[in-house]
Amino acid sequence: MASEPQGGLTGYITHHLTHHVLVLGDGGNPFMRINLDTLVVSFLLGALFCLWFWVKARRATSGVPSKGQAFVELIVEFVDTQVKDTFHGDRRTVTPLALSIFMWVAFMNAMDLLPLDAPGWTVKAAAGEEAAHHTFFRWVPTADLNTTLAIAVAVLLIVFGHAIKAKGAGGFGKELLTAPFHAHGVGAKIALAPANLLLNLIEYFSKPVSLSMRLFGNMYGGELVFMLIAGLFASWLSFVPGVVFNTAWAIFHILIILLQAFIFMMLTIVYIATAHEHH
Repeated sequence: MASEPQGGLTGYITHHLTHHVLVLGDGGNPFMRINLDTLVVSFLLGALFCLWFWVKARRATSGVPSKGQAFVELIVEFVDTQVKDTFHGDRRTVTPLALSIFMWVAFMNAMDLLPLDAPGWTVKAAAGEEAAHHTFFRWVPTADLNTTLAIAVAVLLIVFGHAIKAKGAGGFGKELLTAPFHAHGVGAKIALAPANLLLNLIEYFSKPVSLSMRLFGNMYGGELVFMLIAGLFASWLSFVPGVVFNTAWAIFHILIILLQAFIFMMLTIVYIATAHEHH
């Protein structure tokens, strides 16, 4: 959190890549380690999204909308259009899910645009420079693999739920054993069942890996670039070049922030649509 590198550029980056960890259980053999910064920031951003849309929904009018209402309606209509074009079933639950994923992920990604050292400056002002050196806080939840993997696993469970709802538990289980290699005889079906099951499990479980690693990799890389720029241009003599480079990267990074949220949302919709298809 220091405003200038401690122990050189490597020390500066290492400091900013360290989470504020809450250890549960014995220190030598902890039951669980929780990245408290990730948990708090992601929860607050999710609450902020819900509060924002709830307030706009409560104040919505049928007449000429305010700028805030028009902006929210634009987002909802955009997401609903994507769902309508991809998923051809009942989208009453799919659109809210897609909207929540898009907005929440976009909010978490956007934390990367805030000043890297702001938490450190706050601690330094309140408790002194020494406290700032020993305070760790990463406020980009999607640059933490725990966050992206947790959301991706939740999406996978939702996909399983849609598959079971569309085909029934028996139908879904049968599909796992009989597709993609179809056979007509009982013996052939039994012989191909292990291969079908293996391929389907690989297909299903590769989805959360792909979702989580893509989002994590892009946001972690973006965060690292900000750290490199801040560390390389930390002195007052290079303040102006640092601002220029940070601004240029931030403008480009806005595209990445929105694009990654859009991709995560679209893949979720595609996975749900695929779960309703019969093979």
